[in-house]
Amino acid sequence: MGQNICKITITYEKGEPIRFISHLDHIRLLERAIRRADLPIVYSQGFNPRMKISYLTRALKVGEASTECRAEMTFEGWTKPEIIMEKLNAVAPEGFKILSASFS
Repeated sequence: MGQNICKITITYEKGEPIRFISHLDHIRLLERAIRRADLPIVYSQGFNPRMKISYLTRALKVGEASTECRAEMTFEGWTKPEIIMEKLNAVAPEGFKILSASFS
């Protein structure tokens, strides 16, 4: 790693159209959106590298919707939160929307 990194906290909603997906599917949804948006996310080291994402809110139950989900993501280099928000909203499915993004 060693290079400069930035941490961005996003607030997003899990809306009515996707309220019946599980927590693991919810995590996969965000990871796929990051890959589709081609964002410079940092991966963990080791045999099975994972995206550096920390979920700051509790896991939602199946059938539960929320507008107050938060996650902290680590990116390589300096990235504007507004660009992260725009790119993720462009590729995210209906019912999943980034409401705000800011530096951590």
